[in-house]
Amino acid sequence: MTDERVDQIFTYRAPFGTQAERYTKLRDNARVLANQIQTLCPDSKEKSFAITSLQQTIMWANASIAINEQENQ
Repeated sequence: MTDERVDQIFTYRAPFGTQAERYTKLRDNARVLANQIQTLCPDSKEKSFAITSLQQTIMWANASIAINEQENQ
């Protein structure tokens, strides 16, 4: 990993263009699935892991947008 990549990963960038809208779409869709998991699955360690994994999935999806898109593209 290069120093430039480290800087790219750990630099805050305010959302631009359609980014905020796409973050919201991802969160909204994940919320639907999380609610289904909450309703359909028994309370358990596995259910907790499923919801945590979904939370991580959205975090990484949002990071892919924030880190890899530049405003002047």
